[in-house]
Amino acid sequence: MAPDTRLTQTSRTALFNNYPNPFNPETWIPYQLVKDSDVAINIYDAAGHLVRHLELGFQTTGFYIGKSRAAYWDGRNDSGERPASGVYFYQLKTSDLTATRKMVIMK
Repeated sequence: MAPDTRLTQTSRTALFNNYPNPFNPETWIPYQLVKDSDVAINIYDAAGHLVRHLELGFQTTGFYIGKSRAAYWDGRNDSGERPASGVYFYQLKTSDLTATRKMVIMK
């Protein structure tokens, strides 16, 4: 299911809910930037261990919502393995925001 396309631009950089959620095996992580920034997303397991680092590089102001623009996670860790079902956290890091949300892998 795609995210709600009725989102309106806010005055802040924002992290939105991933979709689908729960997911198996892949998910998209939408966000909005109100200023140009280097962007990275870290995925953590419920114990706080880093599962995957997604370096998205320099991005310009705008919405990163649809599947063609949102961050994509293939559901694999940094070693290429699929982690177990369970709760995970994704954290967006930009020059003006660090925000975290919860997601669920369900196999």
